[in-house]
Amino acid sequence: MRLGLGLIGSGFMGRTHAFGFTAVNHVFDLPIKVDRVVLADVDGDRARHAAAALGFLDSTDNWRELVARDDVQIVDITAPNVLHKEMALAAIAAGKHVYCEKPLAPSASEALEMTLAAEAAGVVTAVGFNYLKNPMLKLAKEIIESGEIGEVRSFNGIHAEDYMADAQAPWTWRLDPAGGGGALADLGSHVVATARYLVGPIAEVLGDVRTVITERPEASGSKTSRKVEVEDIGRAFVRFENGATGCIQANWIETGRKMQHDFAVSGSRGGIGFSQERFNELDLYLTSDAKGRSGFRKIFAGPAHEPYGAFCVAPGHQIGFNDLKTIEVRDFLRAVAGETVGHAGFREGLEVQRTVEAIYRSARAGTWRDVE
Repeated sequence: MRLGLGLIGSGFMGRTHAFGFTAVNHVFDLPIKVDRVVLADVDGDRARHAAAALGFLDSTDNWRELVARDDVQIVDITAPNVLHKEMALAAIAAGKHVYCEKPLAPSASEALEMTLAAEAAGVVTAVGFNYLKNPMLKLAKEIIESGEIGEVRSFNGIHAEDYMADAQAPWTWRLDPAGGGGALADLGSHVVATARYLVGPIAEVLGDVRTVITERPEASGSKTSRKVEVEDIGRAFVRFENGATGCIQANWIETGRKMQHDFAVSGSRGGIGFSQERFNELDLYLTSDAKGRSGFRKIFAGPAHEPYGAFCVAPGHQIGFNDLKTIEVRDFLRAVAGETVGHAGFREGLEVQRTVEAIYRSARAGTWRDVE
């Protein structure tokens, strides 16, 4: 089966998605082959240049034309958050499968509308939580579910970067409050997705958000400032439905941090530690170790951890960020082919957004709030 891809957006995430779709049929043996048909961007020249560079046959400055094309069966959305709903609903109405970057939508109500529309139309969906596709996270989940570290007691997670740490960095679409929030919505959604993947649904939250840099230049070098209305730091204590507790943090002004998507899971018989900056490694501690031999052991990713072996036959040689996107694309295509693969679709994106919104509600109220 051959399906045509229409990609909306040619920025960092757009290029990453394009790399995933370019590589997927070379790395994996799949029942679906993908043709890169058309790339859309708001700027026509940029769309043409990106399409040529990324191997798309055509380009357009009108995303609606992309959605309407008969030779496009998959619509991939990497546009700003505020545009996700309109684009996804149009694609769903046209009977297309939809792959959308996170967060799914600026609000849970919009995410619900998108989810229900997709489920009613019977199209397959995916949300870009590509860190969940790391073979080391899959291993961590297997260890937890097997009971190897016992009853899970706590989860501590953080996603911190410093791309907004410079107060002179100009105002961008990421700071538009219409997009649903700041660091918590942008980075914290990854932590919430990881917590849910490993430990389970979150029942209650106690949130706190802080805007540290309150205004930024309107544009690079501009003397005119624009008020910042979203948070630079978001935190929450969390209570999981299974009784475990924990805390999560999102921070896009954490000086020196480039990709700190880290977590620790503590259980009654052991614990797990992970750092995204060394994401081909997993630390495991077991209380059953002999006296005098206890401590965290390091597990290096290798062919024994599916699907690492599809990329490299040697352990410890490491896979990269774009490989995680390729694995995510693989699982999306397998779902389109009718397989049950447990990938994160719109329904999971909705549950993550509900949790994020509960943290915002809690931060405003200063009290614990249920995840509704």
